[in-house]
Amino acid sequence: MARIALTFEGVKSAEDVNRITTALMEMDGVEEAEVGRHGAEVEGRVRREALLRTVTALGYKAH
Repeated sequence: MARIALTFEGVKSAEDVNRITTALMEMDGVEEAEVGRHGAEVEGRVRREALLRTVTALGYKAH
């Protein structure tokens, strides 16, 4: 399993953090996601590009 770090822009509230957490945890291959306002640590068998697409689809910038 890989541990992938992401950074975010535009995440302003706990509701935003919850939306991102839910979306990441629903992805196939994600075992754990620790999400905060400035980024996330995701563990599992998932590609970084897929994580970035998921966060971007919610309207946030992710790197």
